[in-house]
Amino acid sequence: MYATAPAVAPPAYEGILRRQSARESAARTYARALPIVPVRARGMTIEGADGRRYLDCLSGAGTLALGHNHPVVLEAIRGVLDSGAPLHVLDLATPVKDAFTTELFRTLPPALADRARIQFCGPAGTDAVEAALKLVRTATGREGLLSFTGAYHGMTAGALEASGGARDVRVTRLPYPQDYRCPFGVGGPRGAELAARWTENLLDDTKSGVPAPAAMILEPVQGEGGVLPAPDAWLRRMRRITADRGIPLIADEVQTGVGRTGAFWAVEHSGIVPDVLVLSKAIGGSLPLAVVIYRDDLDVWPPGAHAGTFRGNQLAMAAGAATLTYVRENRLAERAAELGARMLAGLRSLAAHHPCIGDVRGRGLMLGVELVDPNRGQTRSVAAELAGQLGGEHDAAVHGRPSAGPDRPSHAAPVSASAAPSRVSAAPVSASAPPLSATAAPNSASAPPISASAPPVSGSAASASASAASTSAMHQAGPDDPALYGLPHNRPHPPAPELAAAVQRACLRRGLIVELGGRHSSVVRLLPPLTITDEQADAVLDRLADALAAAERSHHRDTDGRHTRSPS
Repeated sequence: MYATAPAVAPPAYEGILRRQSARESAARTYARALPIVPVRARGMTIEGADGRRYLDCLSGAGTLALGHNHPVVLEAIRGVLDSGAPLHVLDLATPVKDAFTTELFRTLPPALADRARIQFCGPAGTDAVEAALKLVRTATGREGLLSFTGAYHGMTAGALEASGGARDVRVTRLPYPQDYRCPFGVGGPRGAELAARWTENLLDDTKSGVPAPAAMILEPVQGEGGVLPAPDAWLRRMRRITADRGIPLIADEVQTGVGRTGAFWAVEHSGIVPDVLVLSKAIGGSLPLAVVIYRDDLDVWPPGAHAGTFRGNQLAMAAGAATLTYVRENRLAERAAELGARMLAGLRSLAAHHPCIGDVRGRGLMLGVELVDPNRGQTRSVAAELAGQLGGEHDAAVHGRPSAGPDRPSHAAPVSASAAPSRVSAAPVSASAPPLSATAAPNSASAPPISASAPPVSGSAASASASAASTSAMHQAGPDDPALYGLPHNRPHPPAPELAAAVQRACLRRGLIVELGGRHSSVVRLLPPLTITDEQADAVLDRLADALAAAERSHHRDTDGRHTRSPS
């Protein structure tokens, strides 16, 4: 008779995960996709309770500019704790607060710093957005707001109004330029120009139904929207449009700030100076802190117009001042630009071997890989697509951009996933791409001019000739031919959120933590700390390449199985 083996107790971390699932809200997010229990962390590395180590490309959604537990941050926190200074002082002046404000102002664009005021808010970026909206509505006496499709500004009521999924009638949605899924189907400088003209027309048309707004709010790079860097020329155009019409411009730099995009503040790439700057995440050095910086002539709200119990977080201010100083003195923004460009090149070389990669984009160390289903084409007709653009830019932004065209080179011809290289290095390339021309005109959609030597044609004859030519072209090409509308033939494949989730899981099994974002959660996002080393960057790309190949194979097997089982 065999002896019964003693029962083995499950690891303690499994109980922690079970209790989290049983006790915490159904609204929890990251914990669902990342079922780990971190117990130690340093720099870019997290160690779980199971003893496994992970490279963290989430970085607290961009909060950890210096990674986990950086020595200068820990020293600053210990300095406050050991000094006996108060930890909670509401909005009273303290040496710690003064040092933080001085360092923050030192990093600002000079044209803003010279006239800046600061409001300390509650602990999260969404509260700073609320304060900014309250500020401009008080200063202008107006209520309306201009925001952009795909935007994300936070989870409180006012911030949600300005975000892409909201339906509040006080907020007017404007098209945000992007290449891969351009709302106008063209991308590049032409798409950005069309987006700017749309905005100008909406504001200047007395019958547009859009009253003079209190402000325009935008992200220099849309993060949750799918890692979409705004063209520099378009940002300058938005600054000009708002300035000419007396509309305050709010730049939301909650995630893009403190060197993340290759400049200390992302607005510096374009050279614009916003009227209001919303900051959080990295400015607290890993601890909760949020502020609004704004031009002094907007400072007309009364005492107590905006407040927050935890706006005097001394530990966060100390950690934040240390982080800002370290990033500035060690030129980590320039490092982010250089290494980010190399990683972007590595990701694009990976795209050549995986047809499921629809687009690779980003700026600095804010990178995104959009995954698509290459076996499914775009099902909407061009006519329906154009109607969608007229009816709502958000829908068009999801369905409209060609994967290649005159303004965007196509990816290299795809090959099978099995032919992918086993190692993708962050190949050195130029750290900066040529900026869009601020004066670049869109490609002309009109017919070529009639030759001067051609005989004149009467108006009626010309009309009849044009009608006949149009009818002939329609019969030859069909009513859905994109060429009839001046659009390229090739359009992007549908997003693949299930594949993206599979890639995220495969990354975790290989010791890599990544985030998903974008309209359909089909964009794999990389937000490593600014202190990431060259070796870690190569490891991130290697693990992502391996995870992508594995997820792609599994996804194909599952898809083939479903097709086999489905009735004919």
